[in-house]
Amino acid sequence: MLGLKVIAVHDTEVKLEVQMSITVFIRYQLDPFKRPLFEEYARRWRAIIPKCGGDLVGYWMPHEGTNNIAFALISFENLAAYESYRARLRTDKEAMANFGFAEEHRFILAEERTFLREVTA
Repeated sequence: MLGLKVIAVHDTEVKLEVQMSITVFIRYQLDPFKRPLFEEYARRWRAIIPKCGGDLVGYWMPHEGTNNIAFALISFENLAAYESYRARLRTDKEAMANFGFAEEHRFILAEERTFLREVTA
């Protein structure tokens, strides 16, 4: 979604900046025999992501068909907000513990991130 932000006001001059929200689409390739571990990992993010500044749309697990692909969607006001979020994650104890959990159990085989913008009128 596009938005306008007032970034400066001087006498009769108003400067506006166009802001575009972004959504990060994360595609996970999982070890299909460790899906319950990934589900636990995803549940932990439900509290961590909002605390660190992301708007978690959700995590999706395989149900029918392909058994080793999961997805997550996280939205941000703009790319700068995403960068700030990533910095906060690196200093958050719960986030670092969850990253460690994933590394220890190796249930994520690959992770791809795509940055999306909404199609508007």
